[in-house]
Amino acid sequence: MSLSSLSLSRNQQGALTLASGGLLMGTIGVFVEEARLGALTLVFFRCLFGFLSLAAYCAWKGYFARRHFTRRTVLLAAISGVLMVTQWVGFFDAIHRTSIAVATVVFHVQPFWVVLIGAALFNERLGADRLGWIATAFVGLVLASGVAAAGSLQGHASYLIGIGEALVGSVLYASVTLIAKSLGDLRPHLLTLAQCAVGVVCLPFIAPLGAEHIAASQWFWLVGMGVLHTGLSYVLIYGALPKLTTPVIAVLLFVYPLTAIAVDAIVYGRALGGAQMFGMVLIVVASLGVNLGWPLVSVLRVRPARR
Repeated sequence: MSLSSLSLSRNQQGALTLASGGLLMGTIGVFVEEARLGALTLVFFRCLFGFLSLAAYCAWKGYFARRHFTRRTVLLAAISGVLMVTQWVGFFDAIHRTSIAVATVVFHVQPFWVVLIGAALFNERLGADRLGWIATAFVGLVLASGVAAAGSLQGHASYLIGIGEALVGSVLYASVTLIAKSLGDLRPHLLTLAQCAVGVVCLPFIAPLGAEHIAASQWFWLVGMGVLHTGLSYVLIYGALPKLTTPVIAVLLFVYPLTAIAVDAIVYGRALGGAQMFGMVLIVVASLGVNLGWPLVSVLRVRPARR
């Protein structure tokens, strides 16, 4: 077998693995809805079972090396854990208040927050093209969230709160992404493990969990969120990323929200409207434009005709 064929096989394997992780993550909304519990309780058990499954995986792979656990690494991992757990709580509550599809689409503007926050912190120039794509994405956000249809949202304060929670969650996740980039060679599995540990330790002090009132049928959904959507899905995604190029990753990362939209429509009959789907398309195109460096303004420039 030639070297090129081996490389192609590796890329195909990575693409299949990343798509599988995205498909799996796209079903988490069903687990949130069917568990029929508050967001704090859901996140605690996601953290608990996610911690157990990731700890077993990291021990099996030999990731628990002392060199990974410096004082700086532990501090940043703890901060990212607070942000991630808060984001999970907001996102799950947003699903309850809006829908799986709407909460997921709103949340997926987080790559644009990464660009904006990174520019503010590191004094980077965004350029006209990036600013244009970001503006396009937020137009898409307004359409996809449904808030553009102001008449249909009158008196629906809970829905608007859910939109706000998903949007704040996207900012928090963007902050986690920037922290992860600053951690260098720390394996992302260990960072997610630390984030789950923060949830397990902190959430019981914030609100009573009431585990004694959880029915047997609900435990399936709780364990699933931890083992499938935190353990297995992150292992799949983290394992695939090093095998793929940026363009392929940029495209395949949208398997998650597209799956969530389809699941919400199929399982609960909550299909997005035409304007909302157009908003989603704008977000997808704008994300690809930012990640792949597509020109936006430059292609619209018209050179003056020579006389």
